[in-house]
Amino acid sequence: LYKINVLHLHLSDDQGWRIAIGRWPRLTAVGGSSEVGGGPGGHYTPEEYGRIVAHAASRQVTVVPEIDMPGHVNAALASYPALNRDGTAPPRYTGIDVGFSSLCANMPITYRFVEDVVRELAAMTPGPYIHIGGDEAGSTPPADYRTFIERAGRIVVEHGRFPVVWAEATAVPLPPGAVAEYWDTAVGRDSLDQAVRAGVRVVLAPANRCYLDQKYDSGTPLGLTWAGPTSVESAYEWDPAGYGVPDDRVEGVEAPLFSETLATMGDIEQMAFPRLPGIAEIGWSPWAAHDWSSYRRRLAAQAPRWEAMGLNFHRSPEVPWP
Repeated sequence: LYKINVLHLHLSDDQGWRIAIGRWPRLTAVGGSSEVGGGPGGHYTPEEYGRIVAHAASRQVTVVPEIDMPGHVNAALASYPALNRDGTAPPRYTGIDVGFSSLCANMPITYRFVEDVVRELAAMTPGPYIHIGGDEAGSTPPADYRTFIERAGRIVVEHGRFPVVWAEATAVPLPPGAVAEYWDTAVGRDSLDQAVRAGVRVVLAPANRCYLDQKYDSGTPLGLTWAGPTSVESAYEWDPAGYGVPDDRVEGVEAPLFSETLATMGDIEQMAFPRLPGIAEIGWSPWAAHDWSSYRRRLAAQAPRWEAMGLNFHRSPEVPWP
């Protein structure tokens, strides 16, 4: 609909593991049975995931699966005691804190785990990328972090894919063809500058512009505020060329929508629309053609289509809806 050609699926986190891995069945039996707030969780079977990949391919959309490591792994650690340094599984986690869990970089079982997960994901996903995370690994010692990211990146390459990482991971040498995703505007552009120096390709997803899980304004009932609020205009009025990345290394833009505080598809639709079309337009149109005044009128003209589709879009007062 809006020329978006990549679907990035964040398939693991502290609160849940969302994709079945045949050699590690407890990842979903245990790790997939929790979610933020204490609900039942859930996961994709290989068949369900395959249908997503096929549906995306029929619309020329590439799926990029992410298994976030070495942090954000409490669901995996809760599933398998052997992945823990002390051999004791932590309880499942349903809160929203970050930076407390970590895989152990000096344990052989860690890399058997990574190898199995990457191999099965590569078999299920025909696209060229596998995302290995790398963000918010606050409890991973720096030397262990470096060891892990280097080895996990090599494993991805061994399975014929390019690794994608959150921009923090560019502190570590990455294989040729790696892609870094810039997101954390709360701490400035250090990780982005680091990615530029590393010479990797960059996906721009500045959280204060692109994160669709942020409130539209202070009165919005849904959403978070750590990078926002982010109005419809703010999500549209930014230039990827203004972030200091050489043009030939800008891989694209992304509009992440983390759903830990969203309960229904209607909630997701309300947070995505009407901001998503503007971020998509930034990805394929020249900055010189951008004009908020004309864009808001073009955006308003989408309302009848969304209504016909049954989308629960947010009727922002910034847009002159019909």
